[in-house]
Amino acid sequence: MDLRTVTTSWAPRMLSVLRIVAALIFMAHGTQKILGFPASQMNPPLLSLLGAAGLLELIGGALLLIGLFSRPVAFLLSGQMAFAYFMAHAPKSPFPALNGGDAAILFCFVFLYIAFAGPGPWSLDAQRSRSAF
Repeated sequence: MDLRTVTTSWAPRMLSVLRIVAALIFMAHGTQKILGFPASQMNPPLLSLLGAAGLLELIGGALLLIGLFSRPVAFLLSGQMAFAYFMAHAPKSPFPALNGGDAAILFCFVFLYIAFAGPGPWSLDAQRSRSAF
């Protein structure tokens, strides 16, 4: 088997791996804001902009982790990260490495990709579509 065959056959599975890893890292931001873990100085009220962001990160990240409603959730989270970048990071500096927004940009485009490419085969969405037929 040549390299092209291997990479082509594994591409859908690696899409699932990208979704799972991105969701786990993203959820860590939500657990920090909402659950205080890992411990941080942040403890926003739930009915604030940061609280809403934390809920989206926690719940949206969990849905992406298991691959349920992946496309709409990924699209919503992509928009959240674009909003976060332009609201919280861009005013500090035009350079992402200086304004701390590089993760927001990366999450934004990874989630946008997932919104269009789908969750991959290792997801509840894929399981649901297989059992629908």
